[in-house]
Amino acid sequence: MVEIAQTDDGRVDLADLESKLGDHVAAIMVTNPNTCGLFERDIVEIARLTHAAGAYFYCDGANFNAIVGRVRPGDLGVDAMHINLHKTFSTPHGGGGPGAGPVVLSEALAPFAPTPWVVHHAHGYELVEHATGPAGQAFGRMNAFHGQMGMFTRAYAYMLSHGADGLRQVAEDAVLNANYIKARLSDLMTPAFPDGPCMHEALFDDSWLEGTGVTTLDFAKAMIDEGFHPMTMYFPLVVHGAMLIEPTETESKQELDRFIIALRALAVAAKAGDVERFKGAPYHAPLRRLDETLAARKPRLRWKPVAIAPLAAE
Repeated sequence: MVEIAQTDDGRVDLADLESKLGDHVAAIMVTNPNTCGLFERDIVEIARLTHAAGAYFYCDGANFNAIVGRVRPGDLGVDAMHINLHKTFSTPHGGGGPGAGPVVLSEALAPFAPTPWVVHHAHGYELVEHATGPAGQAFGRMNAFHGQMGMFTRAYAYMLSHGADGLRQVAEDAVLNANYIKARLSDLMTPAFPDGPCMHEALFDDSWLEGTGVTTLDFAKAMIDEGFHPMTMYFPLVVHGAMLIEPTETESKQELDRFIIALRALAVAAKAGDVERFKGAPYHAPLRRLDETLAARKPRLRWKPVAIAPLAAE
């Protein structure tokens, strides 16, 4: 695997990509919008360069929430895409939410899709289970063909309830919510890429915390005391001390304002030198601050009841 450089504005460096393409490259992977929450403006040119080198273009569908109903991935030159149901089609993201969803292929790759296939023709639907006939070039069989059926049913109901115009509105609201958060916090926190709008993710770095004695982790832990689950921390890795806020379309303006007020208050406290408020946070959670390094290296995988000493009268 070879990494491609990014430009100062957080997008794929076309010159670096072109210099690394050649007949030794099988495929490239791009997330669009990318993990910095930015739309890759040169995505069509990226596809052209990739195909000219004889390679294929895989697009991660994790951020489809920002463009559903607005962009057709096939028009961008994408050859394969995993359309994750999480975030975009109501499936929970994290906390056990499965990264399920269909994998769609371009005409060039379609003959190699693993069986079984569901084919629709004049006589109805047919399940093609074996690598023969039209599926003669299938590269294998999907053992988990049915996948997370509960999630598929949920996503299907979500799509039907919204309709095509509703799904377009979903993307527009997700982008609007993220840009609202970015605009309301940019005077206290530092956007990683301040120029221009973001897509569905508002990304901040930790340069605004320099000299305060407070880290991204401390800030996130303090959010728990304010009643909010922390944002994604330290990701993407290309942004130092990253704080990635992704409201999606589900939050109302009232809830966004409540969130923003809490973060602004925390930011003011951090800059005022109230380090103690952060270093021991969360103070109001049942378990307080955990030693996450020790928990990762020596996890306690079995719960044992606490022994209660008998009373003297017993």
